Parts: sequence; structure tokens; C-alpha cells
Amino acid sequence: MEIATKKEDSAVVVSVTGRIDAVTAPEFEKELLALMAGGDYTLVLNLTSLEYISSAGLRSILSAAKQLKAKDGKMLFAGLQGPVKDVFKISGFGSLFKIFETEEEALRQI
Repeated sequence: MEIATKKEDSAVVVSVTGRIDAVTAPEFEKELLALMAGGDYTLVLNLTSLEYISSAGLRSILSAAKQLKAKDGKMLFAGLQGPVKDVFKISGFGSLFKIFETEEEALRQI
């Protein structure tokens, strides 16, 4: 798993490549919490290059989202593909979070 972040206006775009599974989920969550600790409360997760996400990955997203909500922050998703898109639908994450086709669309909603 690789994580790249970039600042876009009032949001931070977090691009994830590879897999978020039981091995990589703690590192992923730590990265999100570090962004929040630095004062970034609007996160756009660009998952265009994410190939796989496990239940551990979903838990790390939920955990970070709860902490963001407590700080009046928000988490938006962009670029879900294939199996990752399916997992979001099946798990109900599609109704919990705002999901956009592209990073640009998500950034326009902030």
C-alpha cells in the first residue's frame, strides 16, 4: 500500500494505491489520524488505484470518520473501482459517505 497526500484548498486529498487489508489498515488509519492531528478535518480519499479493501480497512475508515465527525470534519470518497466499489455498496458505506466519480467532483462539494 502506498499513500500520497496533497493539500487542495481547504481539503487534503489522500490517494491510496494497492491494498488496505489487515496488515496495512493500521498504517492507513495512523496516516488519517496524523492528518487530523495536524488540523486537517476535510479529507477526500481518492481510491482510484486501490485494488482491494478488507473489513479491517473498512473499520479503519469508520474509526477515522467517527473522530472527524467529532471535530465537525468530513470524509469524501472519489474514484472507487471494481471490487472496492462493490465492497462499499455491499457494506452500506455508500449510504454512510458521499462518494464521487472523480476527485475533482468531490473537491467541488467542499
